[in-house]
Amino acid sequence: MIETPTRNSGSDANDHTNTGTDTSKKLKKPTGTPVAKDAKTSNFFSKLFVRICGSSSALNDPETTHPRPSSASTAMSTKEMESTHPRISLQEPAAPLEMQETASATLLPPLDPEDKGKKCLVLDLDETLVHSSFQPVEPVDFVIPVEIDGQMQNVYVLKRPGVDEFLTQVSKYYEVVVFTASLSKYADPVMDLLDTGRVVKHRLFREACSNHGGSFVKDLSLLGRDLDSVIIVDNSPTSYLLHPSNAVPVSSWFNDLHDSELLDLGPFLQDIHDVEDVTVILNSSLL
Repeated sequence: MIETPTRNSGSDANDHTNTGTDTSKKLKKPTGTPVAKDAKTSNFFSKLFVRICGSSSALNDPETTHPRPSSASTAMSTKEMESTHPRISLQEPAAPLEMQETASATLLPPLDPEDKGKKCLVLDLDETLVHSSFQPVEPVDFVIPVEIDGQMQNVYVLKRPGVDEFLTQVSKYYEVVVFTASLSKYADPVMDLLDTGRVVKHRLFREACSNHGGSFVKDLSLLGRDLDSVIIVDNSPTSYLLHPSNAVPVSSWFNDLHDSELLDLGPFLQDIHDVEDVTVILNSSLL
């Protein structure tokens, strides 16, 4: 989500205030940044590598164990910053779709022939790839004017370190989709500026989310892709609560310029892009 001008930036999960973004999920990287990680998250990658190295049958190539990126359509997700960070939220009257209302829908079009054989990599936006705030921040990467309650307000966007390299790398192995709980009027222009190489095949926004207990949930079964070939990278556990075995959790990012989580994650996803069933590798029991 975007932050309001009162604190630092928050994380993206299913909290929604004024602009429409989601909040908080945490993952530890294999090689950490100066920021401390909790033990549960820090063990995620090591456990995955142990599972991969000890189970060559799960991979076509025993030496490659990274999943690939997926594409996103046009639905907007709303992430809220942690309470200790300023937030921006592009809320609109429309609530997330009820799960029964979207159950028969396919969010993505048929797989493009050029992506044949690729798995789908679903990427969250706020606090996963970028952090946004109504409060001016430096060094800012983008300034997005957004209409809120009839008035134009600037949203200041910071790119997570390594995001450009990450998107380029994963797009070689995955059909990449950005799926955010933010509103499209904010997230679409952010993606226009972030995805300069146009490697993200689809964008999904809030209206593509399902309503589960009042929270915005990303129902991967509605994508129109085989679930054993879908990976979601998100900082909010609520976003993938229906499909935890398809998730690679990442920590919420706000402004740490020394963060290297995306750069650490890229090689992992590359290594597992050709596994037969991603859920065997990403099973939540490893957490």
